Amino acid sequence: MRAIPLKSFTSLAVLGLLVTGCGQGLLGGGDGAGQTAAGKDEPIVLGMLIPQSGSEAATGPYMSNAAQLAIDEINAKGGVLGRKLELKTADDACDAQSAAAGANKLVTEGIDVSVGGYCSGATLPTLPIFGKAGIPMIIPAANSQELVDQKLKHVFLINGTGSQQAAAAEKWITKQGSRSVALMHDNTSYSKDIALRTQALLEAPGGAEAAITEAVTPKESDYSANITNVLAKKPDFVYWTGYFQEGGLIARQLRQAGYKGSIMVGDGSVSPKLVEIAGAEAAEGLYATMTQTPDTLEGAEGWIDAYKKKYGAEPGPYSNQAYDAVRLAAEAVTKAGATDGTKVIAALEAIDGFPMFSGPLKFTPEHTLANGGFQILVVKGDRFALQDSLK
Repeated sequence: MRAIPLKSFTSLAVLGLLVTGCGQGLLGGGDGAGQTAAGKDEPIVLGMLIPQSGSEAATGPYMSNAAQLAIDEINAKGGVLGRKLELKTADDACDAQSAAAGANKLVTEGIDVSVGGYCSGATLPTLPIFGKAGIPMIIPAANSQELVDQKLKHVFLINGTGSQQAAAAEKWITKQGSRSVALMHDNTSYSKDIALRTQALLEAPGGAEAAITEAVTPKESDYSANITNVLAKKPDFVYWTGYFQEGGLIARQLRQAGYKGSIMVGDGSVSPKLVEIAGAEAAEGLYATMTQTPDTLEGAEGWIDAYKKKYGAEPGPYSNQAYDAVRLAAEAVTKAGATDGTKVIAALEAIDGFPMFSGPLKFTPEHTLANGGFQILVVKGDRFALQDSLK
């Protein structure tokens, strides 16, 4: 899915915000319909569960900073239904127990819409918590097919799904002419889902051979035993579908073991930290399946500059999706004319053409994107660059 130039993006966004709500829009204030018992002066609260501790902690600030940037821009134009937006975050530490505790905390704090969700294994246990509280979820990053298969009415994904990522991986592996593939995962919902779906696609007649599917234990410092198992099958392509902490170690240890073939990682490993952990030599030329990042967005220079001006650093993985999640939540509340969860869910289902970085949004009946937008990145120096858009 092609990115729209920022100039057009901004214009469309502003237009979308202005015309929604039957002319009330984000700038014009409401008629009281959205103020309900909360009162006009009370903020509309968005909740964001992100990793703020643990091995994935580096990603959390990229998401919360971008979400706050969107909130500040919307509030500067008058807020939503005449009320300001406010962001509350909680740490899911990328594990199920912390995520459940964080979700309950956000519910207690009275959030109106959830705009978080990075690790799928941590996001899954929060679905019933937010569902029971009647809180719509706009998930910007987590993308296991398990999130979709539950068919929950309050859950919406604005990132591509595991099925769509596996399809992109298989397409690139085939395009490379690889014949023997090793799939490596960490047994989490996100990682195992992508590996097994890729394996199934590779097993189709005429495709490459899925020579081995190897599960590793997360948070270890030595994967040499797993790598020995993998290299015994003599693969010409290795696809790691877990997160960057382990991905960096595996890439480094594969090269140290003398592996010369191609290495690819899933979107959970797309982070500057992966290059740091693997080392520049081992990381150079490593591929990744990933949706759009700030580095691959066309015409997003103005947005990137705004982020850098506010935070003194560049945006990172899932910054753009988190920014869009907030804008989408604001649009849905505006169209709903209220923060009532049922009305906001109906408004999200009716969205058609809302401009996001990934393109105009219209949800499928499963509340996912029709086109996952996965592309192939490659490590050049200390960053990921676009290799193939797979269009």
